[in-house]
Amino acid sequence: MQEPDYKNICTQVRRIAKEAGEFIRKERKNFTPDKIEKKGEHDLVSYVDRGAEKIIVGQLRPLIKGARFLTEEGSSSDIKQNAESPYCWIIDPLDGTTNFTHSLPPYCVCIALAENDQIVVGVVYEVTQKECFYAWKDSKAYMNGKIIRVSETDVLKDSLIATGFSYNSTKRLDEFNNQMNYFLKYTHGARRIGSAAADLVYVGAGRFDAFSQFNLSPWDVAAASLIVERAGGRVSDYKGGNNFIFGKEIVATNPHLYKEYMDIIHTTTSRTHKNDNPKTDR
Repeated sequence: MQEPDYKNICTQVRRIAKEAGEFIRKERKNFTPDKIEKKGEHDLVSYVDRGAEKIIVGQLRPLIKGARFLTEEGSSSDIKQNAESPYCWIIDPLDGTTNFTHSLPPYCVCIALAENDQIVVGVVYEVTQKECFYAWKDSKAYMNGKIIRVSETDVLKDSLIATGFSYNSTKRLDEFNNQMNYFLKYTHGARRIGSAAADLVYVGAGRFDAFSQFNLSPWDVAAASLIVERAGGRVSDYKGGNNFIFGKEIVATNPHLYKEYMDIIHTTTSRTHKNDNPKTDR
């Protein structure tokens, strides 16, 4: 069986992501709080998420006949899924919905294509800055046509960290606070910008040096994780394994920082700090 033309597929996906982004941008101009719905106590959604997802799903269907769909808002529920297909589209139509509803950047359209559970195309379109990050199997990573690379920072004390804390992670609040306590004291700082996809592609572009978060869904990380890897970064779960798409936790760093960063992750996930400056490789 001939391998699909992933580069061409990525080009088509970029066009679709930008079209969905234009819809989101247009709707943001007249969006009001009364249009917000709640899927959970702090889990927001609106007709904009659903509308963007319908645009994406409708235009992706012809690209790979019979491909399955894994979508955040369920727009593919009426599509007969081919369980035998090796291909699956993984879609988040609006990563950063809370930012969107408050008219704050960033928020992103995320589209990934998996082949036998391996991500082979990834596109993240950050709507507010019109920045399109993308990669495909064995390619470089790009942003708006330019090659991007992870940073060369080689010690945490010189790094800028990104992190996130999902709305349903309160049982792990101490763990999150331990990590923030360390990063705020012993790095250039930590940022929580409200979109895991943006955090990840910013690692890929060298804007952040590292990122980690738990309680994430596949559509939050699938597209962006490929971009980080193709930009030269290291991506894993908290145990150092490869279960970061479906395992609900992810670490992404440049290759120089990975071991030192993982030492901190392991320390903060195993116990409360007894020493604010745990031993690292610095």
